Amino acid sequence: MFRFNSTYFFCFVALLITEICIAMYVSGGFIRHSLGDFLVVILLYCFIRCFNIKLVTALVITLLFAYMVELLQYFNVVEKLHLQQNRVASTVIGTSFSWGDILAYNLGMVLVIIIEKLAQCISSRSQQKADRRLS
Repeated sequence: MFRFNSTYFFCFVALLITEICIAMYVSGGFIRHSLGDFLVVILLYCFIRCFNIKLVTALVITLLFAYMVELLQYFNVVEKLHLQQNRVASTVIGTSFSWGDILAYNLGMVLVIIIEKLAQCISSRSQQKADRRLS
């Protein structure tokens, strides 16, 4: 059964706005390159989780997608398809492979796992307190 998760959608929208602002107003450096890659995998993860995809499945899909994009960059797909003048293609696919990007993707997923585990702990403690009040 299809269920939409508005919490993840809110996080997705907030991260999307952040990524758009980075793309529009930051020309380079750590924020544009490293932080942007770090946040984009979290953004993708939140989008996938909007549709109540299980945690591990969402993590795997997100990382595989990020790695695939980086692999496309490694093989210069934008250039081979003659899309250098297409700003959307150049921005979405990217134009240069970087092991730093792979590291940023992995660190983003580590943060997601930490947040998800903390949320599970908080939720189970709240449930335990509620159960004790009812008994």
